[in-house]
Formats: sequence, structure tokens, C-alpha cells
Amino acid sequence: MLGTLLVCATLLAVDGDTIKCNGVNMRDMGDGAPNVSGYDTPEVRNAKCQEELELGRAATSAMNELLKQAEVYDSGKRDRYGRPLVWVRLKDGRSVGSVMIEAGLAREWWPGYKADWCN
Repeated sequence: MLGTLLVCATLLAVDGDTIKCNGVNMRDMGDGAPNVSGYDTPEVRNAKCQEELELGRAATSAMNELLKQAEVYDSGKRDRYGRPLVWVRLKDGRSVGSVMIEAGLAREWWPGYKADWCN
């Protein structure tokens, strides 16, 4: 069981791994578990290089497209920034995170992970 299905009157991508459901920022965990595993995408707001910025924009765009056919499930947990941790699933059951990883727009995340999108 994934958690509580959320009804989002408005659903959009903040970036490649953060969504906004009804005005609330939420962190998607992909196939992960709250604060244990998940996925990471390049930054748009605080990109460290042009390559990261371009990849971040592509990830955000891809997330917006995927959200058109997605459902959001609340885990009941929050990340260190206070955002609800959620699972975003396509109607066929695949996680948005796994689709993003397969497309090369995301990487697996775990505690201690350090992102470097500039190589």
C-alpha cells in the first residue's frame, strides 16, 4: 500500500523531484522510502553550472508532462525542510522517479548522497 491518495485540484512541477499539489510543495520519493531512499534531479534555482541548469530545466519539463497522467500518494512523513514526502505514480503503476532515472534526468538518492551534475 502506498499511502493516502491525494486529490490535487492543481498539480505542477516545482523542479524535477518536487511538486506542488494545491499550493503545497511536496518531495517525490520515486520508489524510495521516507528519508531512506529516493531520487534526485538537477537544480534549476541554485544550479552550479550551465549543464546542471539545462538538465534541471529538462527534468522540470519532463515532470510537468508526467504529472498529467499521475496520482500522488502521501506517506505521512516529512523531509528535513518540512515538505510532505509523497509517491507520484503513473496510472500504469510505474513511479515517476523510475521514469526520470531511466531518462537520465535523475539519479538514485540516499542519506549522505552528494549531487554533482557539472561533470
